Amino acid sequence: MLILVTYDVNTTTKEGRGRLARVAKECTKYGQRVQNSVFECNIDNDHYVRLRAALLEIMDDKLDSIRFYKLGNNFTSRLEHYGKQNSFEPGSVLII
Repeated sequence: MLILVTYDVNTTTKEGRGRLARVAKECTKYGQRVQNSVFECNIDNDHYVRLRAALLEIMDDKLDSIRFYKLGNNFTSRLEHYGKQNSFEPGSVLII
C-alpha cells in the first residue's frame, strides 16, 4: 500500500533540528522523498506499523506534527503529478 508521510518539525532549537534529521532519515528507510517534508512509502502493513512507531517515538507531540495518508494498493488512480519529476513512480521497478 502507498503511504504518504508528511511532517512539520519545529526547528527553532538544536534538539528540533536533530529531530527533523532523524525523522527524514527514518523515512528514507521506507520510501522516497518527493517534497522537503513529504515521503511516499510503498510498504506493507507491518512496515507501516514500524515506521509509524519509530516516527512517533522521535517527534515531540507538543511541538511537531506528522500525518500519514493511506492511499492503499490502488493508488495510481489517486495520484497525479505535474512538473519536474526527480524520483521513480511508486510501484514501479527500481533496480539498485
